[in-house]
Amino acid sequence: MKNMKVAMLGLGATALVALAFAVPAMAHQSGTTVNVVAGKPSEFSFTLSTKTVKHGPVTFKVKNGGSITHDFSIDGKTTPMLAPGKSATLTVTLAKAGNYPYECTVPGHAAAGMKGVLKAT
Repeated sequence: MKNMKVAMLGLGATALVALAFAVPAMAHQSGTTVNVVAGKPSEFSFTLSTKTVKHGPVTFKVKNGGSITHDFSIDGKTTPMLAPGKSATLTVTLAKAGNYPYECTVPGHAAAGMKGVLKAT
């Protein structure tokens, strides 16, 4: 009986230690996810699942739905160049509320309309 109590106590302590590591890891995963399609509905445009997010960590899941290479750049961070049909994930921390311009950095693409503004509240 005493051995069983010690074992239960050990299991409880192990569970607490595991929870102590899991909670910060789960908190780190919080934030907003924005799905971005480059090259749709027209070759030189972006479609975002939302244009307003809460400031803090934002994950952009970017897919090139066009027929030529594109990328996605916001707040000083840029995805790799994406061939048609390829995807990339970009995580940016938007430090404060405000407007954050985004664009495709391929020469001429932003000038052709491949740009916009994301609002952080």
